Amino acid sequence: MSSDPWGRVDETGTVYVRTSEGEQVVGSWQAGTPEEALAYFERKYEGLVVEIGLLEKRVRTTDLSAKDAQTAIDHLRTQVDEHHAVGDLDALRVRLDKLVTTVESRREERKVAKAKQTDEARAAKDALVVEAEQLAQSDQWRSAGERLRALVDIWKGLPRLDRKSDDELWHRFSHARSAFSKRRKAHFASLDAQREDARKVKEKLVAEAESLSKSTDWGPTAARYRELMADWKAAGRAQRESEDDLWNRFRGAQDVFFAARSEVFAERDAEQIENLKLKEELADEAEKLVPITDLKAARSSFRSLNERWEAVGHVPRDARPKVEGRMHSVERAIQEAEEGEWRRTNPEARARAAGLTGQLQAAVDKLREQVDAARAAGNNAKADKLSRELEGRQALLDQALKGLEEFGG
Repeated sequence: MSSDPWGRVDETGTVYVRTSEGEQVVGSWQAGTPEEALAYFERKYEGLVVEIGLLEKRVRTTDLSAKDAQTAIDHLRTQVDEHHAVGDLDALRVRLDKLVTTVESRREERKVAKAKQTDEARAAKDALVVEAEQLAQSDQWRSAGERLRALVDIWKGLPRLDRKSDDELWHRFSHARSAFSKRRKAHFASLDAQREDARKVKEKLVAEAESLSKSTDWGPTAARYRELMADWKAAGRAQRESEDDLWNRFRGAQDVFFAARSEVFAERDAEQIENLKLKEELADEAEKLVPITDLKAARSSFRSLNERWEAVGHVPRDARPKVEGRMHSVERAIQEAEEGEWRRTNPEARARAAGLTGQLQAAVDKLREQVDAARAAGNNAKADKLSRELEGRQALLDQALKGLEEFGG
């Protein structure tokens, strides 16, 4: 008979293992010496030790699911309980019990993490819905439309909730977008109708202006042209493709009339040359307002200069584009300054830009932490996937930061 601390072989070749519950039969060995029998079953034990060690490592270092881990534990426990190995089987059972506890702990941690992720996703989607419903009432058609499109991209990047909750939130979100689209469509349809009305009015004004272009009744006709100009301005703008053509015809008719009048009243040439000098002086004064440093003062000064300009009267036809162009350049500079001031002082647009930047920065920081955690855990596939998502979210953040800079920070 042969034995060691954990097992023995009796004279019949039966192999036993010692456990806390007493000796258990391992198997029968007839093919060799008792020492060989013990060595064989001890190798079986070492194999179980290796398998348990590998499972412990997988549980500790990978994202092995609790279900798969428990299946592996049950398989190993069956092998231990069947006593087909010689060694400290009780120690293996203790390790398996500890592994069960670890798996359950990991299961609970993942459950908590998933619940937290779900709560965060729900809060984020709630916030998106609230913002979308606010934007649905906005009249800032361009900026609100762009923001709603950005919200859709953000929504797509968030985890799904349970089907009922996700569908309810998406229904509200989608409804807000649809409501905004309907309002915007109605607005532009109304605008198109107004522009069509303006086109019809201007068609009549052009027809009358063209009919007067050959008139030699200088005083009354010139007065009528001034009235037509006032009516033109009051009519509003037509569609862009019609506006320029109608304006060219309208101004062309006036030019024909006033050119003919100039030929008849040659003595007014000197007056027009003097007018040109006056307007050039006014243009000189206007150009000193640029660059705009005090918008309010510049606007007031330009308004005064423009009133004096309008009071001066006609200048020679060939000089008019250049001198008027100088004034128009100053006027455009003031308009651009006004637009820039509006953008800088618009609290709603600034708040939206800052809010988006904050959300995106938080998302980027969170993703970066997740990437680092995945790398540390040795899960490179997950880390690579998160890195790609991080790149996309970072690009959105960079774009949002650039937009925020346009508001002066």
